[in-house]
Amino acid sequence: MTEHDVTVATPPEKKPELKLPSSVDPTIAKHLVEQARAEGVDLVGPGGLLGELTKQVLETGLEVEMEEHLGYEKHAAEGRDGGNSRNGTRSKTVITEVGPVEIDTPRDRDGSFEPKTVKKRQRRLHGVDSMVISLCAKGLTTGEVQAHLVEVYGTDISRETLSKITDRVLEEMTDWLNRPLDRVYPVVFIDAIVVKIRDGQVANRPVYAAIGVTVEGRRDILGLWIGTGGEGAKYWLAVLTEIKNRGTEDVCMIVCDGLKGLPEAIETTWPRAITQTCVLHLIRNTFRLASRRDWDAMAKDLRPVYTAISEADAKERLVEFHHTWGERYPAIKGALRDERWGGVSGGSPP
Repeated sequence: MTEHDVTVATPPEKKPELKLPSSVDPTIAKHLVEQARAEGVDLVGPGGLLGELTKQVLETGLEVEMEEHLGYEKHAAEGRDGGNSRNGTRSKTVITEVGPVEIDTPRDRDGSFEPKTVKKRQRRLHGVDSMVISLCAKGLTTGEVQAHLVEVYGTDISRETLSKITDRVLEEMTDWLNRPLDRVYPVVFIDAIVVKIRDGQVANRPVYAAIGVTVEGRRDILGLWIGTGGEGAKYWLAVLTEIKNRGTEDVCMIVCDGLKGLPEAIETTWPRAITQTCVLHLIRNTFRLASRRDWDAMAKDLRPVYTAISEADAKERLVEFHHTWGERYPAIKGALRDERWGGVSGGSPP
């Protein structure tokens, strides 16, 4: 088991860099800022410069969509032929990452216009939902998130709405956890990490993780399970059984740490699977018996053991390692008994 103090959060999607056309004069932004300052307009917040720019960008996008929907530009003669045409605008306030922005949404006469820039009945841009989820993932309560949005963005979102945003993510996570898996995985890596989780109060909880390598060579996160207490082989048996019930009939090799009872749990689930001990866990457990100042030198002397081309060569290198370090750290001899190297693998997913 690996212990970390980590915050689990949904990683943001990488967006392509926006490049302004070369015909746009870079001094325009400077001019807008100087004009805003001269008129006493804030850059951010309600009524600020960024809010007004966001309003214009959103409304322009909506107008472009309306032109594509109707097939002609605003005020064009084609709109007077009695067919579907513009029918004014409707104002609504949307919550954005720069605060609340009031926009005018164009309408058509037959009500068939379905905008994508800001959808019908949409009151928040997607970036706001991502911000709320990120804040909740960092351990803030709904009340603290609400206060943060009011203080920083001047945006008041009710606690009920905040709960709905996070509940929607939980529903998606449940669907992901229950999705069908591949019938066969050549390699599956399993391990547990200890993270601090707020559930009424902050406590250390083990998170069981399983990563499979598909027959195409891709890595697939099979699932994450939050346990209680310490890492245990009994809980691992339940996790492996769930993976099997989701469609994985066979696994060729499972890489894990040396947790007592874990090889038996693996054999119960997939009798023909090969259990490989992760060399990283073996080395880390060895380091715990030695002084930190010797770790680098020990790691260098251990490398010839687990990279040996044959078992006989590995045993010779292990004897050399004990000759160098055994007198200083006698307990390491027991931790690195020959039988512990019987099923050792390289450690990290390819």
